[in-house]
Amino acid sequence: MTFSCLFVISGPSGVGKTSLVNALTDANPDINNPVSYTTRSPRPGEQPGIDYHFVDVERFREMIADNEFLEHAEVFGNHYGTSRQAVRQQLDEGKSVLLEIDWQGAAQARRLFADAVTIMVLPPSIHNLRQRLQQRRQDNAGAIDQRMQAATNELSHYREFDYLIINDDFDTALRQLQSVVAASYLRRCVQQDSVSEFLPELDKAPRDN
Repeated sequence: MTFSCLFVISGPSGVGKTSLVNALTDANPDINNPVSYTTRSPRPGEQPGIDYHFVDVERFREMIADNEFLEHAEVFGNHYGTSRQAVRQQLDEGKSVLLEIDWQGAAQARRLFADAVTIMVLPPSIHNLRQRLQQRRQDNAGAIDQRMQAATNELSHYREFDYLIINDDFDTALRQLQSVVAASYLRRCVQQDSVSEFLPELDKAPRDN
């Protein structure tokens, strides 16, 4: 029996969510991570169709107008979006889907998929997050301040998520993420079809009031 779930993982830049997602999908190849669309330019080593579908702003706006996105958002002046059709098709085929998107995208996904499992990855502290961004040496001080402001906003939405994982130790955070995935497959909304198939008499049995 094949079970499928939609997992949504969010968290501020520098919190380590991409590393967690990569480790999770490497260990669970049955979980699909659809290629997103973006208007930003490819970074060194990125390949179109593998890392992102790179499109210009005009094409992105056309896709918004045609309601082609499950979710989309503007982040640091660039647009990002997830194809509604790609996600729906994979779920209909019995495949699980994982989306690594921000809190705005998570809210949009919840409106379309009420059974989506939402997870926020948090740093052990705001100070620790700033240190991580500085250690990456990818941004200047002004860009780091901008990312920290965005991070504070992102983290303020933690109450909207089903699960919170504090990424203090990577191996511990990964085990916790794997536990969330395993537990999600045991939810009634996922298992009820198989229960009805093998135990159809349950639906006919009288219930105590």
